[in-house]
Amino acid sequence: MTRLTAKQRLRRRRIRITGWTALTSLLVTIVGFLTWFHIVFPADRSSTLEVYRDESVVVERMPGVVVMTPEVSPASTHGVLYFPGARVDPYSYLYPLADVAASGVTVVIMEPLMNMALFDQRDLASLTQFAPSVTSWTLAGHSLGGVRACLLADDPRVFSLVLFASYCANDLSGVELDVVLVLADQDGLIDREAVRDSEALLPPGRLTTRVIEGANHASFGTYGPQPGDGESTLSPAQMRAKVTEILLLAAPTR
Repeated sequence: MTRLTAKQRLRRRRIRITGWTALTSLLVTIVGFLTWFHIVFPADRSSTLEVYRDESVVVERMPGVVVMTPEVSPASTHGVLYFPGARVDPYSYLYPLADVAASGVTVVIMEPLMNMALFDQRDLASLTQFAPSVTSWTLAGHSLGGVRACLLADDPRVFSLVLFASYCANDLSGVELDVVLVLADQDGLIDREAVRDSEALLPPGRLTTRVIEGANHASFGTYGPQPGDGESTLSPAQMRAKVTEILLLAAPTR
């Protein structure tokens, strides 16, 4: 067997060091990536507790979703399936959506994989399996959650699509679907160019745009301020009233 020369041994040592350095860097990057996605914007505790104490709604956590139903009147056959924004605690949307549920509409909020709705590949049937009485759905999503909602909007059970500070990245122009685009005039985070470009992807003549004055990007949840966002002048109660009105108008006549 040929003995390695000192130069060959040095070359091999350098290759090993380079390989271990690259592997270590990759592992550090992956760990950092996973850690970043698991640091969420938490739901405001007092707002969330207010919903749980509200005698007009029932909140139940099911595998992968949170379901809100009315306490007294039976739920309608229409429901709202809600997709949270990136790295936002799904419970941040309980308070804004509570009056929708109290009105008789079943509300299902996705608990997304890795806190990113775009990474969660469950289909409409999987996400709505705990609301078997619902036959038609409004899909609604905040920020990147709206982008995910668009990907399921071509299902025949979907009646309407509501995009809160969001837009579609897939072509829905040939789908029979009413779409409501809800923007906040103090939003400092939304990509307005992407919003404009996405309008060509929506069903022609079936888009309604609403602008909420005084709201910012984070106003659609109760998770507090986000870096780079504008200043909101609306209270959570005022924002909830506007969200409720928009979602109930997007539902079929009951």
